Amino acid sequence: MLAADQEFTGRPWMDAIDVHHHILPDFYRDALEDIGIPTILPGVDKPSWSVDSSLTMMDRHGIRAAVVSIWPGVPPMAPKPAAAFARRVNEYLAGLAAANPGRFGAFATLPFPHMDAVVREFVYAVDTLGLDGAGLISNYGGLYVGDPAMDPLFAEAARRRSPLFVHPTVPPATDQPMFGLPASLYEFPFESVRVAAQLLYNRTLERFPGLPVILPHGGGGVAYYAGRLAAGGLISPPLADRLPADPIGSLQGLYFDVAMTGDPHALAALRSFAPASQILVGSDFPLMPESYTVGTGRFVMEHGGFSTEDLRGIDHANARVLFPRFNGQER
Repeated sequence: MLAADQEFTGRPWMDAIDVHHHILPDFYRDALEDIGIPTILPGVDKPSWSVDSSLTMMDRHGIRAAVVSIWPGVPPMAPKPAAAFARRVNEYLAGLAAANPGRFGAFATLPFPHMDAVVREFVYAVDTLGLDGAGLISNYGGLYVGDPAMDPLFAEAARRRSPLFVHPTVPPATDQPMFGLPASLYEFPFESVRVAAQLLYNRTLERFPGLPVILPHGGGGVAYYAGRLAAGGLISPPLADRLPADPIGSLQGLYFDVAMTGDPHALAALRSFAPASQILVGSDFPLMPESYTVGTGRFVMEHGGFSTEDLRGIDHANARVLFPRFNGQER
């Protein structure tokens, strides 16, 4: 590990590429309010955001670049307005990256659940606008990202080796008791498990080799549930035929960011399950306070048991493999 007086001094990171960085432009918030969506997540304080607030936070944390996403993306709409909404967002993202070279990349927003429009917009966003992959949510009205209906998008992303960043959202059950608590507090980790279960039993990563999928928050509950997910054939023998030859290895082929893993229990689970080559920096800015993000970074650096080489990978080298726009820009 790096000693406390080495390169990370005063900052949690040294030259990081943050793959879990939310932005909330005014036009996006206004558009949501115009169609009757007053907040991006019920029960959670509405965060404020500006380009300067991101850049200032990044400089304080030792983050050289952020691959940003607009969450939760396109609200439920008819095909044409959904496509127009996504295009407006993606053109904004491309402009943000162009105006701040070396500081921002971006995950495209796609007009789900309209799959033809989704694929068209993905191809345009990546090939024409130069965006870095796609930002998805775990389910679209009950259609989960691991569903075979997503295969056309998977095929285009795998062909380009474009990462898919899959952020959890509220599960689709309308009668689920909420206990007076926001769903993000306890449901989001299970949403990532649901995505992983589908990816595993549909052999998505095996059918689309080269498809990078990033699960935030240390993969949610995936590390804890991986062995259980791999045991489907013991519970129901026909499920064995749906599993890849190495179920745990397949799940370990996912990428995981470190957001919300800065405690002994979450980090221990992530560290024991995920190869260091699959771990990335994630701040969850501005949905989580900077003090929390700083603490997470320092805890990962100081208590993760990572080698110096591993820490360099987590900080930026692993992300540079996924995001070519940042190659050759190490400070």
